[in-house]
Amino acid sequence: MNLIEDLQWRGLLADCTDLDALTKRLSEGPITLYCGFDPTGDSLHVGHLMGQLMLRRFQLAGNHVIALAGGATGMVGDPSGRSSERNLLTREQLDHNIACIKAQLAKLLDFEVTANPARLVDNAEWIAPFSFLEFLRDVGKHFSLNVMLAKDSVKSRMEGDSGISYTEFSYQLLQAYDFYHLRKTHNCELQIGGSDQWGNLTAGTDLIRKKLGHETNAWGWTFPLITKSDGTKFGKTASGAVWLDPQKTSPYKFYQFFVNTEDGKVCEYLRKFTFLPRAEIEALEAAHAANPGAREAHRALAREVTALVHGEAALEAAIKASQILFGAEIGDTSEETFNDVVGEVPTATVTAEQLSANDGAGTMLTELLVHAGLAPSKGAARKDIEAGGVYVNNVKCDPKFPTRALTSADLLFGKYILLRKGKRNYAVLTLASA
Repeated sequence: MNLIEDLQWRGLLADCTDLDALTKRLSEGPITLYCGFDPTGDSLHVGHLMGQLMLRRFQLAGNHVIALAGGATGMVGDPSGRSSERNLLTREQLDHNIACIKAQLAKLLDFEVTANPARLVDNAEWIAPFSFLEFLRDVGKHFSLNVMLAKDSVKSRMEGDSGISYTEFSYQLLQAYDFYHLRKTHNCELQIGGSDQWGNLTAGTDLIRKKLGHETNAWGWTFPLITKSDGTKFGKTASGAVWLDPQKTSPYKFYQFFVNTEDGKVCEYLRKFTFLPRAEIEALEAAHAANPGAREAHRALAREVTALVHGEAALEAAIKASQILFGAEIGDTSEETFNDVVGEVPTATVTAEQLSANDGAGTMLTELLVHAGLAPSKGAARKDIEAGGVYVNNVKCDPKFPTRALTSADLLFGKYILLRKGKRNYAVLTLASA
């Protein structure tokens, strides 16, 4: 398949201003395209992944890709897909966010390759120098208020309780000017974005033709917004967004987010979020249809996306942490990997005095199970041990010895003891600092 066919097979085309003409243009040679990312935070989240992955697909096919950081538009706020006004950010906040986001983009886009390196641009470079009067004269005169009001992103806000400010209403003009500027200065012929960006993309193609001539090539391509089966936004969990920054969302949690994909969505996500070839994806889809409980497709999805975003080493650590929380032997697990485990289960502190109590014999396991919240009483804890349901560092406790005590010899990395009751009830005892 060529690039367009592959994108269509993967379900990555929602709309295009002229698909036939764009297909013909791509057959003639590489094209320059861009996707914008407003730096409203110091990290992107998985909801932003699709734009980055689309750029990567185009770059791998030999095209020239531009990631646009909205240093100017980020100060205004895009009303698309929102029911309320964004908080305005300072220039210093935006500069910090752009620096953080570039590091994340570099994991997916190749800024070093000789033939077609990715480029990162900041639209503050060309929008900030504009005076208000110049912008009204050079850009605003090309837009009909009737057309601007008809955009879905504007209509939905005007119909809501909070309305829309003039600031956000003007956003589509700024994005349109971005496309015009990149078309003129970088020969950028294509803008891509989520389906909620359609109005902003077409504003750009219209402005280009009005200022550069109707024969000027300029296309807009939108990909579907990713949602859950119930229609809610993709990338949100009960604890918040799933971030690309490993300090905000650990690689373990990131991996688990994709492992726990709904059965009805996993095949769709395999096509959209991975670079696996069609034959391999179709084999996984067949295996999933035959035995969804095996979760082969889920693990493949989680492996591919985690490796893309965090790298192979972080992926292996996330898999190891997952295995530990499913009962695997801890073995040669690194302390860094085990820290991910600690972050996922309840913790309680234990003192060096407790582990050396009773003339060095330590503290009874039954007492520590109660202390860790895994048993309501020492009597119940004893019964759990006698039933063979208690594990220390994922090693089953001998049911014949319910009076076992824990000492400093049971510490992992000199500071942790992992307790488990049954299959999935975990707690970590952490040695208190002296």
